[in-house]
Amino acid sequence: MPLIATVPSSLDFPKHADAVIIGAGIIGIATALELQQRGLNVVVVEKGEVAAEQSSRNWGWCRQMGRDVREIPLIRISLDLWRGMNQRIGAETGFRTCGIAYLAESQAQLADHEKWLASHGKSHQLSTRLMTASDAADTVPGSTINWQGGIFTPDDGRAEPFVAVPAMATCFQSRSGRIFARCAARGLETRAGRVCSVVTERGSIATDTAIVAGGYWSSRFLGNLGIRFPQLGVVNSVMRTSPLDIGHDRTFSGNSFAVRKRLDGGFTLAHNHLSVAELTPRHFQFFADFLPMLKLEHKAIKLRVGSRLWEEWRLARHWKLDQPSPFEQVRILDPVPIQSVMAEAMLSLQKAYPAFQGIQILERWAGMIDATPDAVPVIDRIDSIPGLHLASGFSGHGFGLGPGAGKLMAEIVTGEKPCVDPQPFRFARLADGTRPRPTTGV
Repeated sequence: MPLIATVPSSLDFPKHADAVIIGAGIIGIATALELQQRGLNVVVVEKGEVAAEQSSRNWGWCRQMGRDVREIPLIRISLDLWRGMNQRIGAETGFRTCGIAYLAESQAQLADHEKWLASHGKSHQLSTRLMTASDAADTVPGSTINWQGGIFTPDDGRAEPFVAVPAMATCFQSRSGRIFARCAARGLETRAGRVCSVVTERGSIATDTAIVAGGYWSSRFLGNLGIRFPQLGVVNSVMRTSPLDIGHDRTFSGNSFAVRKRLDGGFTLAHNHLSVAELTPRHFQFFADFLPMLKLEHKAIKLRVGSRLWEEWRLARHWKLDQPSPFEQVRILDPVPIQSVMAEAMLSLQKAYPAFQGIQILERWAGMIDATPDAVPVIDRIDSIPGLHLASGFSGHGFGLGPGAGKLMAEIVTGEKPCVDPQPFRFARLADGTRPRPTTGV
């Protein structure tokens, strides 16, 4: 697993809080900061360590470009927050406005980019622009491939997942917020149908507001409450390299690679399109929900049978609150990176940009992306249990969307006017028979 900046647990376990957040990833911590700013006494509980799963294992891209149209207003809010995050928390998150380029090797790829720009980018007044072949060569120089062009968004950015969320968490603690690592939430207690406490392995915390921001684990937690949340996991493999100066700081993708410059001078590299889904019992449980996505993304998501089927089969789907939960059995989900996927990404990058020949790989890891059937997150209250809220299912987009998602979740909790229309993120869309589908991107 990647080396993450550690955040020590708070000392005094509370008996009461205005809000309890379950999960200390980017979404949970961003929500905690926003609620704290509004004067609430907030406690965060985490089964493992702060940001130890997908929040530290992602690519670090903070992009508007190529998104599902439903996410564009939220990413614009989020990028505004990212740009001021270092100053807001008084620490380095690694955020830099660097520009992001999608390169197209064929006219068909270029046409897809142009279609997204015409349909979504221009209507939302993004800075994204279409690149000619000459523009592509100038924007990301040094390629042996004659790119047909692409699209480029100059005000997109990047941040450092290894340090960003721990830095935000440390700021939250410095302002009297409390975080308890290795303290799994087992479930909720209700009174008259409403949330009245969050039960953890260390004891109960009385509260009337619980926010589930558990990433891949949210579906299992909610299932024990009798709430069906269709959510599956996809393993994405990533690597980081030794420092290398290739003459520019752009974040870019093309063919089978996606690469960004790091603050340490190295690069974070992943496959541009390919992820692996290991079959689990959830795939059978939610097969009908995800069938449209599997049809659309069959070239990008490879199904395989591995050890995860048995590992998750052994985990309880239902448990009592006075007994250890599955979250105490698996403190940190640490998938094995897929070597063939990473090798293809590196080969593709080195073929396109010979300057990367011989670069040293310092670390490899994988993360579990939690996906919804339409690849759009849920950020909403759960009406069946008043006081319960859900912010999960970010489908690989959570790091970039994190600050904005935290702001929207805080506004929903406090009843403020939301910063964006919350309708696209409503929980009911997954259960009301509309059978939501993903949209094609680039």
